[in-house]
Amino acid sequence: MNQNIQAIILDVDGVIVGEKIGFNSPHPHPDVISALKEIQNKGIPISLCTAKPHFAISKEIKDADLDNVHITDGGGVIINPLDKDIVKQNNIPTESAIKVIHAFLEANVYVEFYTVDNYVIQKSQAGDITKKHAHVIQSMPLQVESLVDFATKSKITKIMPIAVNEADKENLNKIFESSKNELVLSWGVHPVILPLQFGIITAPGISKKQGAIEISKATGISLENTLGVGDSESDWQFIEMCGLGATVDNANQNFKDLIKTKGAGKSFVGANVDENGILDIFKHFGLI
Repeated sequence: MNQNIQAIILDVDGVIVGEKIGFNSPHPHPDVISALKEIQNKGIPISLCTAKPHFAISKEIKDADLDNVHITDGGGVIINPLDKDIVKQNNIPTESAIKVIHAFLEANVYVEFYTVDNYVIQKSQAGDITKKHAHVIQSMPLQVESLVDFATKSKITKIMPIAVNEADKENLNKIFESSKNELVLSWGVHPVILPLQFGIITAPGISKKQGAIEISKATGISLENTLGVGDSESDWQFIEMCGLGATVDNANQNFKDLIKTKGAGKSFVGANVDENGILDIFKHFGLI
């Protein structure tokens, strides 16, 4: 059942990367990579959509030959990492970046910021969270003496405060309150390092939704003919605009219900990410 699917926009963590280290973490299972490559070689471009920087998904892109544009940094950077072609780079205004970074540091919140090719932390905050997140990013951050000072001379695409659990996330939301008219905050998780919660702060108007619009412009393929796949509410930003939507069984029930609003034949829920549920999705839509 290929509903004239001409492109796919695909979330990464919780969809093709799970929590079974050595099976589908830190990288997708080989069977998933093979499927991605097969679909891409049929002329259906697959764009990964993630809050991660492009260098954290470079292996997936190279292994599956996904030679097209991808949404990274939560929409902050639209890029084809294979040829370093940056379609769009949305920098956070320096004054706004410094303000919110300072607020989180003052509250003793672990915080990172990202440029196109690196991510940065304050040396005094290095510790257990740093090591856990490095597993996800697949590289260690640049450590500097003062994150605020370094921010003054950096082109920042994303700021990421990290809450220690779901309850702590509310504290971070309150800290961000004074910046809500200047910046955008959404949240994500990674199954391997729960209960950590990742704040994704981008410039105004920047989101996975806007990233999907940029992908459609870059490829010339209508979102109506695009299959969107994700596992959390933040992914609904782009899936809502796609003609078809799917998720995996590890998504919560509210998100599954959202996916089903696409209607019969245009929505599907596959098995758990740790059972390579993405393959169920591809098979259901006749892509493999």
